[in-house]
Amino acid sequence: MKPDIPNRGECPFGGTRIGGAIGSAPTLEHWWPNRLKVELLHRDPIEANPLGKDFDYAEAFKTLDLDAVKADIKAFLTTSVEWWPSDYGNYGPQMIRMAWHSAGTYRRADGRGGAGQAMQRFAPINSWWDNGNVDKSRRLLWPIKQKYGAALSWADLIVLAGNCSLEIMDFPTFGFAGGRVDAWEPDTAIYWGPEGWNGKKPGETAPGPMQGHPNQMVTRTLRWEGEPTDAHYDLENPLAASHQALIYVDPEGPGGNGVPLDSARDIRTTFSRMAMNDEETVALIAGGHAFGKSHGMVSPGKIGPAPEGAPIEAMGMGWQNPEGTGFAEYTMTNGIEGSWTPNPTKWDNDYLINLFKFEWEQTKSPAGAIQWKPKNPDAPTTPDAHREGVEHPLMMMTSDLALKEDPEYRKVCEKFLNDFDAFTDAFARAWFKLVHRDMGPKSRYLGPEVPDEDLLWQDPIPALDHEVVDEIDIASLKSQILGSGLTVSELVSVAWSAASTHRVSDKRGGANGGRIALEPQKSWDVNNPARVAKVLSTLEGLQKGFNDLNAGSKKISMADLVVLAGSAAIERAAKDAGVDVTVPFTPGRMDTTQENTDIEQFDWLKPVSDGFRNYHREDIVYNVPPEQMFLDRAALLSLTAPEWTALVGGLRVLDTNWDGSRHGVFTDRPGVLTNDFFTNLTSMSMEWRKTDEDGMSFTLNDRKSGAVMFTATRCDLIFGANAQLRQIAEVYAANDGHVRLVKDFVAAWTKVMMLDRFDLSSSSQG
Repeated sequence: MKPDIPNRGECPFGGTRIGGAIGSAPTLEHWWPNRLKVELLHRDPIEANPLGKDFDYAEAFKTLDLDAVKADIKAFLTTSVEWWPSDYGNYGPQMIRMAWHSAGTYRRADGRGGAGQAMQRFAPINSWWDNGNVDKSRRLLWPIKQKYGAALSWADLIVLAGNCSLEIMDFPTFGFAGGRVDAWEPDTAIYWGPEGWNGKKPGETAPGPMQGHPNQMVTRTLRWEGEPTDAHYDLENPLAASHQALIYVDPEGPGGNGVPLDSARDIRTTFSRMAMNDEETVALIAGGHAFGKSHGMVSPGKIGPAPEGAPIEAMGMGWQNPEGTGFAEYTMTNGIEGSWTPNPTKWDNDYLINLFKFEWEQTKSPAGAIQWKPKNPDAPTTPDAHREGVEHPLMMMTSDLALKEDPEYRKVCEKFLNDFDAFTDAFARAWFKLVHRDMGPKSRYLGPEVPDEDLLWQDPIPALDHEVVDEIDIASLKSQILGSGLTVSELVSVAWSAASTHRVSDKRGGANGGRIALEPQKSWDVNNPARVAKVLSTLEGLQKGFNDLNAGSKKISMADLVVLAGSAAIERAAKDAGVDVTVPFTPGRMDTTQENTDIEQFDWLKPVSDGFRNYHREDIVYNVPPEQMFLDRAALLSLTAPEWTALVGGLRVLDTNWDGSRHGVFTDRPGVLTNDFFTNLTSMSMEWRKTDEDGMSFTLNDRKSGAVMFTATRCDLIFGANAQLRQIAEVYAANDGHVRLVKDFVAAWTKVMMLDRFDLSSSSQG
């Protein structure tokens, strides 16, 4: 019996017709495209997780026999199944590509992307053309995932399969850490770029069904400023891929132009955006291309839709190929056909040897993509991946020739050509960084293969080496802090400056480590360096006195003291407002050193806009209003909408704006933890008026006299203007809202102060 499918555009539950395809416009976003999507703060809720809120992945992972898991993976890698045969009888290169592409979405600007939650399983990433046929790789791994169940996340399995693949092809990996927890829904908050779904500019369409294939891309997309030859040529922040639906760059050159030096510019931009230097970039490209092959045997116009657009009977697998068997020698992925080396399943230096030994001429793949072959007819050949006795010319991509023609990349290549051991070590370290970059500190790493060596990009913090303060010590220190002459505003501001650097995306930043006292953070404008220096100078005296008194056996770190000082100030501010409250404090943070702080990479944690402190750099042109960036910062702190609202309302009356301005300080008692921000924000006895043409600043005027009562920014008014946030603001503005605000502010504050305390429990994954 055929299912009763509603007519096109008709609501399946009856009622009015909306026109067009089911799910098409008009939608809420269609009518109100500038609406602040506060609901993005509540994505991936526990209700979506079938494992439940009590499931502890770290404990489950510890039950695994990792050697047995790896043995199962390695046994599978040298098999071949009928529905998707392995190239050269080895799935290793295919799994390396899967792991690489899972991790390669990472970007340093906001820490998003990466392998951490296996987002490769969801749209849009699962349907990017650069991930063509990666869906098959995951299905091939399903029997292993099925065997180990919840104890082995997809995120960990994908990376582990990549490591095992390298090992069976004689490459010595640097190590492996588990601890990645799977997401259960797509992350719709990530901005992947301005192009449409097919990698097109708005209004353009792809000529064939293979969504987003490079041959269907426009020459230059909106994410780039200028052309490759321009001095100001750059990629829009925070993006790290050169086009929509790419992991890095178009292998045929920018927009498929086939120019190696143009490709080198794109490579340097995109790889640096994911925190890789020139040596790491060359090591990754040259190391990765030592294995496997590229596939381009069929015109992209013939290939079926990506997984998200595939018919229901495809069961989530996309890019169906109608030619021949649709796989093996007919496989189509990025459109380029061939292998880089004569032995694609063994670790060697042949990729670099061949790249530099021969001259290369441009040619086309069977799918019509630009690629390169040796000019020398005596150059070695590479075996067919499926047909016995068939040989093919070696292949290079435009992005490979870029390493040879760019002067700086060439120097690195020559170093690796002359020292294969150095190349091996560089690739091992770069691969480890690639697949672990978004995991955060080593305290989150699980398993017996975690390397002992501390690496600078892991933001190392010394292990706790002393007795921590107890309740009596805490009470004494609070008393000294509050009697030091420092104000509530100063203490709260510096503690917030330290802790709010944390971002849940890649687990970097936070108060632990005491980096508020180090470069670059102590000099950031948003932190108000003069205020930071004043507070730290006073706290250093208190710290020295305490540590000297206890003869070094019991200590308090500056990282702990900064947080404790903020907590003491909040308790004072609440008491002054008539509410007695204790702010939870958990000691044990340690201070790191300047030598263990990568200044260049830490500088990417510096906000260009921070609504929590009413900071907005005026020298930057923004494509979105400040409140949109404010929402993004709240998301990076993993805040819910109520937590976000309570924090802002409290921080404003505590007078913590970065520059001491009065914007949003809707109270005549600054430094006291009242609910005045909300009562004045929601008051109907006054009205708001914009004071500039762009609507960036405002005054609150008495309706009767017209007198200016307060000033504000968009990051203040949004809590009264946005429908969802206003409902929360009204709760705190009500007559019974003050005590609730204090309680909720303290809870949200404590959450932010503890976001980076991964040292407390290995179960704090995610």
